[in-house]
Amino acid sequence: MKRGIGISGCFLALFLVLGLTAYGVSTPASEASAADVSCRYCGMMKSKFGHTWMIIEYNDGSKSEVCSIHCASMDMALNIDKQPKAIMVGDYNTKKMIDAEKAFWVIGGSKPGVMTARAKWAFQQKQDADKFIKESGGKAANFEDAVKAAFEDMYSDTKMIRKKREMKRTKKGS
Repeated sequence: MKRGIGISGCFLALFLVLGLTAYGVSTPASEASAADVSCRYCGMMKSKFGHTWMIIEYNDGSKSEVCSIHCASMDMALNIDKQPKAIMVGDYNTKKMIDAEKAFWVIGGSKPGVMTARAKWAFQQKQDADKFIKESGGKAANFEDAVKAAFEDMYSDTKMIRKKREMKRTKKGS
């Protein structure tokens, strides 16, 4: 009898966890796995690139999670027939997801970018973007400027990424 109650209890607990997760209620396990999401294009992990992570929600209900504005621009180009409904980006300082179109962007500067030679960073607060520019350089921009810069840089950034990955494969093979 005790064994039956124990097994039933395990099934009930499993059912509750799966049910809560399916309805968007986070559990400690789902929160940990959410941080381990990887970019659909390059494989970079959200846990490491939360400061540039982007989530694009399209009008058809689909969603893309990517590591940077480089990969977000690629996603939007590949999904040309879908209209973005919401675009979120990680705040450079806090990694908190913010509205990318309302963010204060910085293009360039001395800090290396993610998937790009010319960095593009988003900030929730204008004073944080201004402080970054004062300390690391770059120029103030809006979301449209940042996306345009990502498209302008796409060819050279793709070449750079290919070269880095080839060097990494060559090094692994040695």
